[in-house]
Amino acid sequence: MHALQYELTLPAGYDMGIVRDRVARVGHLLDDWDGLGFKAYLVRERGAHGSPVNQYAPFYLWNTVEGMNRFLWGGAFQGLVDDFGRPEARQWSGLAFEEGGAAGARADFAVRRREPVPDGAELSGLMADAVRETRRTAAGDDVVLAAAAVDTARWELVHFSLRAHAAPRDEGDVFEVLHMSAPGRDRLPRGRQW
Repeated sequence: MHALQYELTLPAGYDMGIVRDRVARVGHLLDDWDGLGFKAYLVRERGAHGSPVNQYAPFYLWNTVEGMNRFLWGGAFQGLVDDFGRPEARQWSGLAFEEGGAAGARADFAVRRREPVPDGAELSGLMADAVRETRRTAAGDDVVLAAAAVDTARWELVHFSLRAHAAPRDEGDVFEVLHMSAPGRDRLPRGRQW
């Protein structure tokens, strides 16, 4: 499992309806993408749910690196680059994935929390803690799914969850989910990824 996210931070007065319309128009194009576990089309709007910015920030979990590479290098990603410029695409190695207590529900919100891996930390213990946190998060009644991953270049953990219904109050960045493409969600490996 491999995680990918890019963030397009837009001007404060940007009409986020443009992003919403774009997702409504093209979001379905990844609904059957081979190698994709899921893509959550995420937005934050300045002043909503504590967001200081307007942002479009899709989050992906990939079943295969080949599927991700075909997306990035095969032309699909180029449409976004042509419309908004080339963003920094962050990548993390998967640590854990769990279906949540509301696995069958529509995801309305997402929470993403990034945290540094402290210097001198005992890595196996810290990664095992991230797996346990993913399991605890997934147990929530409103949780559709939860995942954790690590970037070993920046030594950063990312905790991600999709939520049904009301905006969550968890620590982290809260996003609205505009659409979700999930052609391989049922094939994402559950639990610890090593």
